[in-house]
Formats: sequence, structure tokens, C-alpha cells
Amino acid sequence: MKTPGFWYRPQATPAAWLLAPAGALYDVASRLRRAWVSPQRAPVPVVCVGNLVAGGAGKTPVALALGRRFREIAVEAHFLSRGHGGSLAGPVRVDPDRHSAAEVGDEPLLLARAGPAWISRDRPAGARAAAAAGARLILMDDGFQNPSLAKDLSLLVVDGGSGFGNGLILPAGPLREKPADGLKRADALVVMGADRAGIADLAARHGLPALGARLVPVAEDAARLRGRKVLAFAGIGRPGKFFATLAELGAELAGAIPFPDHHAYTPDEVMRLVETAQERQAVPVTTEKDLVRLPPEARPMVEALRVELAWDNPAAVDAVLEPVVRRVGLV
Repeated sequence: MKTPGFWYRPQATPAAWLLAPAGALYDVASRLRRAWVSPQRAPVPVVCVGNLVAGGAGKTPVALALGRRFREIAVEAHFLSRGHGGSLAGPVRVDPDRHSAAEVGDEPLLLARAGPAWISRDRPAGARAAAAAGARLILMDDGFQNPSLAKDLSLLVVDGGSGFGNGLILPAGPLREKPADGLKRADALVVMGADRAGIADLAARHGLPALGARLVPVAEDAARLRGRKVLAFAGIGRPGKFFATLAELGAELAGAIPFPDHHAYTPDEVMRLVETAQERQAVPVTTEKDLVRLPPEARPMVEALRVELAWDNPAAVDAVLEPVVRRVGLV
């Protein structure tokens, strides 16, 4: 679904207040689930990259950055995801050459290009399968609210500009749970972009480290698109951020078309986008995450802007990871 605009307005709108009772029920159900389920311990340490809002915070780039760091220090980390939007229940090891986004979801395909990645709706079963295949550490992309698998380290990703939106629970707002509840189970916060929402101060009040990070376009892609007229489209949590990134790197926007998060593009949709781009003498451009959801035959007609995560203070990240890295050597 598309992110409702009222989720990120400073004050709750009439629509938000009408949906607030449903949000209260969602919150109660989530609390009961966490209270009733006994987390299972994986054979190896588990690091969870989660968030408190529905979509758009940047979990997957953070997971990819952590995966790179673990490889640099020779820790065999495997990614684990539910496989949102995919048809396979798992546990399945993702093969980018064999699996499609319709089978395993878009994010696992990106993760699998960077390292061993698994999807499993049953998270403990997925962790056991990864460990049996040689993983010394499980790196979960999402799953912070899933109580079935015990976490050794939990990082919450928060957008520094939008924070927690209107502060209401789904569907009245973007929150999956109340921040006060989630912060009790977190070990650190990752603040994406400029901290205009006071996230670092909130982390300090809860005794948690705040790790600054930002998404930067891959230099090669930025140079290729700078000064060119582009027709941008994206089906991510907050497509406006992608459109703004293109404008900031110097591309000329001939159009910006949002789609629902995890949208499965049809061949006809892609052809209409390509034809519109041609009419406007522009290049169709999307995100790397969207590209894997395009029909394979349509991908050569569309360009993607890749982004990567840069830490403000890599040493602070290493300090947060140190306890779990030490435990890897003992497993």
C-alpha cells in the first residue's frame, strides 16, 4: 500500500483520530503476542536490524552495511528475512539467479547479492538452517517485533527527518508499537540522515547509543545521471526520498511517479513508463529494490540509482557490535 500522507503530518488529522481505535487494538494484539510467545535461542548469535514504523526507514541498507563490516572482520554472517511479498515459506537459501521477487521478496534478492541470505516465515527454523549451512552469526533484516527468535543485539533504524511521524499506531499512524516499548528492547538506534526529529536526544534519555548514518548514491550512478532528464518511479515506503535524492545529485526530473511499497510491476506498466519517458525525452530511473521487481525482459530498458550506507562514526558502530563479535568466537 502507499504510505498515507497523514501519517507524517506534525499533528494527527481527523482520519488519524478515526483510525486510532483500530491502532489501539493493533497495539494490544502486538503486546499479547510478545507476552505469550517464548523466544527460541538460535545456535549462533542473532543481530536484528528493525524499526518502529512501517516501511521507509532504511533497514536493508543498514543490514547490508553491517554484512560488509562482518566480512571485513572475517565473521561468517548470513542474512535472514521473512521474505515479505514472496510466495515461498522457507527456510530457503535465496539464489538471485534462480529466484524471483515474487518467490522470495525484493529485499532478500538484494541481500543475497551481498552474501548468503535466507528467507523463512518461521524465523527460528531459518536461523537453524543458516547455522547448519555454516553461519557463525545471523543478521536479521526486520523482525524486531517478531518474538519467536531471541536477539543478541537489536538495532532500531529511525529516519532523522520524519522520526515516528504523527506518533500513532497502525493504521492511524506509521508506528508498529509505541516507542517507549520498543526502546526497552533495543541496544542502539541508527539515525538515518540529519537528525531533525531529536532522535539522538531520545536515545540518550533511554541510555542508548545513537549511530549516525546516511544513504549516498553510488558515485558511478550519480555521475551517469547528473544533468540528465529522468522519469523517476519507485514503489518503496517513502518514494519522495528517492525523488529528492535524484534532484539533489543534479538530475532533471521530467516526472516522479510513486507506487505502493513492494509493488509488483506488470509488463504493461513498465512499457507505459518507458513510453512516457520517451515522450518526455527522458530516461526511466528507479531504485535498485524496484528493479528486481520488474519483469526480467523489461530491466534493460530502465536504469537504477544504487545507494550505499555511510556511517558518521564507524568506530562507534564497532563498539556496539563488539559484544556480539566476541561471542561469535565462543560459539
